[in-house]
Amino acid sequence: MAIEHARAHAIPKVWGVVDLRPWSNARDDSGPIGEIWYERASKAAEDPSLLIKLLFTNQPLSIQVHPDDAFAHSIGQPSGKTEAWYVLSAMPDAKVALGLHERRTPQQLRDALENGSILDLVEWHPVSAGDVIFIPAGTIHAIGPGLVIAEIQQRSDVTFRMFDFGRNRELHVESAVAVADAGPSKSPVQGLRLTDERMLLVANPHFVFERVDLAQNSAWLLEAEQETWLLIVSGEARIGPFDASAGDAIFARFDRVNICAGAIGMVGLAAYTGGKPVPHLLQRIRQPGVTDATLRRDLQVPT
Repeated sequence: MAIEHARAHAIPKVWGVVDLRPWSNARDDSGPIGEIWYERASKAAEDPSLLIKLLFTNQPLSIQVHPDDAFAHSIGQPSGKTEAWYVLSAMPDAKVALGLHERRTPQQLRDALENGSILDLVEWHPVSAGDVIFIPAGTIHAIGPGLVIAEIQQRSDVTFRMFDFGRNRELHVESAVAVADAGPSKSPVQGLRLTDERMLLVANPHFVFERVDLAQNSAWLLEAEQETWLLIVSGEARIGPFDASAGDAIFARFDRVNICAGAIGMVGLAAYTGGKPVPHLLQRIRQPGVTDATLRRDLQVPT
């Protein structure tokens, strides 16, 4: 059983930003920060299956692709990398790249990587806050500047760069060609309302990704039967023994977690393993004649 306040680990990136507020007060003297990784509370704890993080972009990321499990295993890696994004904020002209305008053969793709014309082949899409993007392993993709994105992914850092916007980092042409789906991306993600509080964003064999909206001063029970992450994106709540607000994340597994939303409610992103939405993931705690304010008092939650 485990309920933990996740550690936020800031990762410097050349394409990152200096000011991470309101998500974090982290700074790095070596340069801009591009990512915050949420890790288990103890560095000695068993590695989880999933990684949830925030991305902050002031420049475009490389055009890249990630392998699936089979290819990752063939090169000695524990897993591939399928991921999903939830756009937290976006400048008016913000875009992401997903797939190519039209399908290319492996040799055509290789030529495009070697001569740099891949930049003209990728399909750029405008995005705004609240958009959800699913990136199965093998999808050619990139993230433009002016974005803050919450990402959930298989716990893997295997990335094959295809084009790096003049930053002169290593490209991985042969590996990228071997794993890439060199065609248009799949249809946009359409959310599915599960309950008044739960919106299913993405479900695939590696993880389920949901948005959770809890009313002000309401009390809930989260059933974390498997590895479960909850990232707070607005509002505040008492989650188990922890106070949490925007930018905080909670890890839970094999446990039941009390959640009491604060005076302005709470919006969070939940991600968990299992491949299918859990019907009883979130249950309202209410007994006849008991108000939410009384529940908060009984659970010793500050008002």
